[in-house]
Amino acid sequence: MIKKLHHAAYRCKNSEETRKFYENFLGLKLVNAFEINETQTGRKTSVLHSFYEMDDNSCIAFFEAPGQPFVFKDQHDFDLHIALEVSYENLIKMFEKGKKEKIDTRGISDHGFISSIYFRDPNGYVVELTAKKTSYKGISDSNARKNLQKWNEKNL
Repeated sequence: MIKKLHHAAYRCKNSEETRKFYENFLGLKLVNAFEINETQTGRKTSVLHSFYEMDDNSCIAFFEAPGQPFVFKDQHDFDLHIALEVSYENLIKMFEKGKKEKIDTRGISDHGFISSIYFRDPNGYVVELTAKKTSYKGISDSNARKNLQKWNEKNL
């Protein structure tokens, strides 16, 4: 059985620029960084793998792989984003901080059960900060399978 998220990993253009955003701006602690010089199949490589820790000890991680092709582009929220939970007070504080530091900042969006703000990191990824509303009763919905089946019938 899966216990929890350990880390989610993404490519990055520049590890130092990425560190400035995730550590200096968002406040996540850089907890590990190591170079990978050889793959499990014995291929020589040079990749830096870095990890930024959240309060629950899970991490968001990055690979900087110079010379290895990868297309960085500004992602659309629906295509790729990560949502990180904060308190409502911190959501407001981060919204104001993003605007003040001239970071691409959007929101505050009311999703009914949560409020969210959105930033774009130096790699083009969207980072959502989300705060539960006082009425939050969890994300589970007993209609999930029915809604998925209805969608599939309509779109397949």
